[in-house]
Amino acid sequence: MKMEPCQADFVKKILSWGFGNLGRLIARYPWWFIIVPVGLSMGLGVGFCFLERRQTNNFLSAWGPSKREMDLISTHFPMNETEHFSAQRLYTKGSFASLIVVSLSHNILDHSNLEDLHRLDRAVKGLNLGPELSFQQLCVQVNGSMCYPANPLLAFMPNGTDQTNISYPLFENRTFLGKYIGGVTLGPGSTVLQAKALRLVYYLREDNNRDEANNIRWLSHFINSIPQQIEILHWKYFQVYYYTSVSLQNELEEDKKKVVPFYIIMFIVTVLFSLLSCARLHNVRNKIWVAVLGALSPGLAILSSFGLLLLCGVPFAAVNVNAPFLILGVAVDNTFIIFSCWQQTKVTATLEERMAETYQEAALSIAITTLIDVLAFYIGINTNFPSVQSFCIYIGTALVFCYLYCITFFGAVLVLNGICENDNRHWLMCLKVNDTEEPGHKTVYQTCCLYGPFKTSSGTEIEHPITMFFQKYYGPFLTNRWTKLMTLISYIGYLAFSIYGCLQIQGVFNLQKVLDEDSYVTQYHNKEALYFTAYGPRIMVVVISTESYWEPETQNEIETCLQMLENNSYIDKRFSESWLRTYENMSKTLPINITNQDDFMNNLNVIYLYYPDFKQDINREGNTIKGSRFFIQSVNLLSIIDERNMVNRLRTIAATCKIPLMVYHPLFLYVDKYFLVIQSAVQNLIVDVVVMFVVTLLFIPNLLCSLWVTFAIASIIVGVTGFMAYWKFSLDSISLITLVVYIGFSVDSSTHIAYAFFSSKKSDPDESVVDALHFLGYPTVQGALSTVLGVVALSTSDSYIFKMFNKVTCIVVAFGALHGLVFIPAFLSMIGRPKLSCCIKTKPEHVNSQQVGTLT
Repeated sequence: MKMEPCQADFVKKILSWGFGNLGRLIARYPWWFIIVPVGLSMGLGVGFCFLERRQTNNFLSAWGPSKREMDLISTHFPMNETEHFSAQRLYTKGSFASLIVVSLSHNILDHSNLEDLHRLDRAVKGLNLGPELSFQQLCVQVNGSMCYPANPLLAFMPNGTDQTNISYPLFENRTFLGKYIGGVTLGPGSTVLQAKALRLVYYLREDNNRDEANNIRWLSHFINSIPQQIEILHWKYFQVYYYTSVSLQNELEEDKKKVVPFYIIMFIVTVLFSLLSCARLHNVRNKIWVAVLGALSPGLAILSSFGLLLLCGVPFAAVNVNAPFLILGVAVDNTFIIFSCWQQTKVTATLEERMAETYQEAALSIAITTLIDVLAFYIGINTNFPSVQSFCIYIGTALVFCYLYCITFFGAVLVLNGICENDNRHWLMCLKVNDTEEPGHKTVYQTCCLYGPFKTSSGTEIEHPITMFFQKYYGPFLTNRWTKLMTLISYIGYLAFSIYGCLQIQGVFNLQKVLDEDSYVTQYHNKEALYFTAYGPRIMVVVISTESYWEPETQNEIETCLQMLENNSYIDKRFSESWLRTYENMSKTLPINITNQDDFMNNLNVIYLYYPDFKQDINREGNTIKGSRFFIQSVNLLSIIDERNMVNRLRTIAATCKIPLMVYHPLFLYVDKYFLVIQSAVQNLIVDVVVMFVVTLLFIPNLLCSLWVTFAIASIIVGVTGFMAYWKFSLDSISLITLVVYIGFSVDSSTHIAYAFFSSKKSDPDESVVDALHFLGYPTVQGALSTVLGVVALSTSDSYIFKMFNKVTCIVVAFGALHGLVFIPAFLSMIGRPKLSCCIKTKPEHVNSQQVGTLT
């Protein structure tokens, strides 16, 4: 089938001409196209020397409400870490080490247990890496010299005390114990009868870069030493769980190391599959060596692309370790396409003619799908999550290099193989073989050492049996009207099932999910969720504007706002902290006046004497207050859903206040991911679909063909998202990456089938479908299997990232193949080709494999 001149077809014609000339050039100088890619890869590979300094594990949003709020708070209320440190006033998570001690007896606050806890506290404070890297040198301080206590109870009870004196959650009407003891049973007067768990938190200073580097060293020493310290204490009635502010990043680094064996398994499995796919019962035209050398192409692409980006200083996210699995599958799929087109060329033609003919079809086909895939990734860069941005930049660039090396390096390998074929050389021994039988030789010799046949009617190589299966059996079966009816019913069920799943998916994210289930970080957070969820974080209510606090009207407006926030079901108003309320109450009991500006500002020193921490809550500049903050206590946060709902409600209430204020806690940085991930996902998916429609219309100038491709994209996205819910995966930055990854890959087979159908000259839609399946069915199966085999080894991993990537890969590939081989062909057979598809016109000649197979 040849297309008539069409104004919309100029892009394809120009590219076909260019790729044809490239094929001829490679045929003339194959060694240059091997040496240059290998040399370039070795040069750019130097960038891997910078891998360690480029690594980042930032799963948070680069912007959003909480990010802006944090920047404002850091400006108005800088931390005082050397004199009056206060944990509740941190606007970041801080630098810290934490222990959760769980009692195996009834009460962790027994006198004997408290003595053991003091021993543990002293052991932690005794950890050091020299005189300048001891805990005493690095800790945050109160009162100018003392380290901030790891737990207020231990500070108040150095030698043990009667537990009936402990009130909860407010100790001595000033110290909030909600985050320090858990599993509490209360008696009369809110006194503690018993508690099951106690938490120790050791905060470190973050004044400068040197402090940060020293903190990392000390925290790493803590992680390595604390298991030994616990063992030395020989506790029979305690279980100790530990965590630090650098634990998550350290564990992600360990996950990267664990993935190395999977790379080896992946490469071996994929190469073996390529060997089986390229193996032929032909002693000269067997492509086993082509398959082996073709597997080097993705390795060169990864070395070049990653090395280049690392040299340019692009951050490297932890999720990027999944890239080789993906790139290898794509590269092998591309080699199948080139290999398929090469097989359709005449074996009697010259190498230049065969390469030109192959590249006019295959290189353009790969260019279309590669452009769609690369655009999908580069559009994903527009998200506001640094981890997603990093993944998209690295994979998109790797796909570009993968394509370049596929049409250069792999093409040169194919030429060298073609030279051996023209010389009648054996595929393994490289010795010349006879093309006619010789009398006197045994059957084994005739089988292993003779040239082998080819298709004399067309001059091409003999078709694979699976290719014939799609033509003789599967195609006619699928176009049977009863089969089409069952296919339609099945699709309706698929769509209904998927849409229901989409309605159930949750947009939440738990950072601990990215780690192994047996990780010490996961164990710590499991105990935290079990014993320390009665009270949530203490939330800042911040006024960042110059207000007249001495005026009754301003005081009433602030009080009204606080009461509105406190009346929320997620807030316990008994534990709010307001310097303004305290100041007003003091003015009623002490001989101080706060009714005018001068007196109000001058008497602030009085409240500082009784409550020195309040000085950190008032941003005073001369005789005015530029900003101030208050605290409210959250409760009833039993799940991430509750945290999300609380943040949404508090922000809604704050927006209605007459005085501009905001609510903030470092936790909000994580909660904001829910709102932003939904926005990013919808935005990227819409842009991706529109761009892919335009690209397919540009290269395949048929409106209906582009519409069918767009339909397939939407259908597959709905299916994947729905089944993610059934697998209990939430919509987070990790799953967003997988959606971005596969929005392009998922529709490749549907694109090829639709194009082949609309390009067919046959008037009967059923016959057009059979033709398309005949030439595209086997390459579609090969591509699907190669991609699945590239990630199947990940199924044995305990990592959430790898589990997510493996399962979503398998389901996207399955749905993509299902649409390409079942749904789309069946629907095309039912609907046919309306007159709207008039841009591509055909001459009345038979559709052969070389022409229809261009988009395989």
